[in-house]
Amino acid sequence: MDKPVCLIDTASDGKLCVQGSALQVLEQIQQPVVVVAVVGLYRTGKSYLMNRLAGKQTGFALGSTIESKTKGIWMWCVPHPTKAETTLVLLDTEGLGDVDKGDSKHDTRIFSLAVLLSSTLVLNSRGTIDNRAIEELQYVTELTEYIKIKSPDEAVDDAEFVKFFPSFIWAVRDFTLQLNIDGKDATEDEYLEFALKLKLGNSSQVNNYNLPRECIRKYFPSRKCFTFPFPTNPDNVSYLETLDPAEISQRFLEVTGRFCQFIFDQSQVKNLKDGHTVTGRVLGHLVKTYVDTIASGAVPCLENAVISMALIENEAAVKEGLEVYQSGMEKLKKSFPLELNEITSEHQCFSLMATQTFMKRSFRDSDGKYLASLEEKVNELFDGYLCQNEQASKKRCEDLLSSLSATMTEKLKQGIFAKSGGYDLFCKDLEDIVKKYNSQTNKEVKAEAVFKVFLKQKSVDSKAILQADKRLTEKEKKIKGKKKAILLEQEIKAKEEAQRQLLEKMEAERQSNEERMRQMKEKMDEEMRLQREEAERAMDSKLREQAALLEKGFQEKADRMSQEMEEFKRQNAEAESNRAREFAELLENSSKRQEESVAMMMQQHREQMKALQQQMSARPLGGCCIM
Repeated sequence: MDKPVCLIDTASDGKLCVQGSALQVLEQIQQPVVVVAVVGLYRTGKSYLMNRLAGKQTGFALGSTIESKTKGIWMWCVPHPTKAETTLVLLDTEGLGDVDKGDSKHDTRIFSLAVLLSSTLVLNSRGTIDNRAIEELQYVTELTEYIKIKSPDEAVDDAEFVKFFPSFIWAVRDFTLQLNIDGKDATEDEYLEFALKLKLGNSSQVNNYNLPRECIRKYFPSRKCFTFPFPTNPDNVSYLETLDPAEISQRFLEVTGRFCQFIFDQSQVKNLKDGHTVTGRVLGHLVKTYVDTIASGAVPCLENAVISMALIENEAAVKEGLEVYQSGMEKLKKSFPLELNEITSEHQCFSLMATQTFMKRSFRDSDGKYLASLEEKVNELFDGYLCQNEQASKKRCEDLLSSLSATMTEKLKQGIFAKSGGYDLFCKDLEDIVKKYNSQTNKEVKAEAVFKVFLKQKSVDSKAILQADKRLTEKEKKIKGKKKAILLEQEIKAKEEAQRQLLEKMEAERQSNEERMRQMKEKMDEEMRLQREEAERAMDSKLREQAALLEKGFQEKADRMSQEMEEFKRQNAEAESNRAREFAELLENSSKRQEESVAMMMQQHREQMKALQQQMSARPLGGCCIM
């Protein structure tokens, strides 16, 4: 994108609406995304920072009047400057506190969407982090009213919010104070923590003072602060985007550089609850889901969003997997007919590629429904390709036999075999056809079956020639007429070939299933690892907060946190146990499907063996004449 586009606009009736053109941009982004959103009061210079993150001087509208320039949420997607194969998505939000809007809930919705969509949230403000600045963040205290974790709504531990809330950066613009606390030099981060320090006591005044601070501390355990001096003299501030760098304060440029580098290095890829990586495509789905929910008057629910994403992504994962399989097999189809083990080997390769493609995109397929659907559709396609390969083999064999028997056919028309000694001559010609045919079709899957039909057709000619051969006595004709072992031989060879092909298919299916089970286990282990890391991050944040409370003398709050952490551990252990059970059931169901498939093929194998044994026992013991 060479410039930003509007992602979420405000309709004339005040409702938020998603712009289809922006969703089309996101749909094309298959890479993971780092999403940085900036929020803050209007006319505080948010857009300038976002332009710098994009590596540009201009882009997001800055405006030069007291009127709020940005409406809704605007998006700019650029290649991430330090993370390969990753896209940086910048979201510039409508300024909060614009008196022209006349809708206090609108600001909270914009703020909530920024939290829901971003992996790093930048709060932009002016002056200092004083009580007034924190009180203006009433949106933080209302977050749990505008965002739900689960549906139906139930009491949720704050750590559940921590799992998916973004990291938090407070950018303080036009900062003129000395970074000094209690007579000692302080860092920007220490300044932020000092501003978020809680007061002891239980009065309503103390509680009102503590509430926004407690919310920030609970929901955003990963916090960072940058203090920016005035960028230039007041007369030039409105034209900041067009100023020559020489006209901008070097101190301001230095802080801006540190700010951008920190975000490039530290901002994480956006993840869904349970650790699923968000691509541009998935981000587009999330935007649509959340905005549609808000427009309907409901509260966005993360669990519902994840379920909705799982449905969309898993269906698309099945489709993508099938496309990978079909693309490979269609190329192979150009070489039909092929030997069975060759087409089976390629099927196995493309089937595993299809599974890998599915695994890469799918998530929350806890019952294996979508994976089973992929397997079923791949097998249906494979059966179709086997049929097409057989048809191609049949045609090649028929064409070859037609060519090899052309001379014999011409002799039959001319009556060359209808004379004394004609039967022996016919048998000799047929033997020559058999030798040439077998030498040229030893790898054809339909060679035996096609030749069986050919011999049955020629048996009619052989009977007529046998009866017409005046050189043979009646006794000799009876003996030769009985020696038709070649037909039975061909019948047996055809069944042996079918049996061989079935065994090859069973072996290929066994190997494919082993690899599929390995991939499933690998994906499950990865999901479990992400789930544990997610829980560990939430627990670490609670431990840090508890330590800070104890240090400042908030014993009662620290004790409550101990109880919360114990409950949090119990819930996580239960969730991990449930997930492990789901995975075990998924593997078991997949194994059962494989066993059923093998059992069906084994039954076919037994039936073929029985028919073969019956024919072997009925095989004549006498000579070996062609007919």
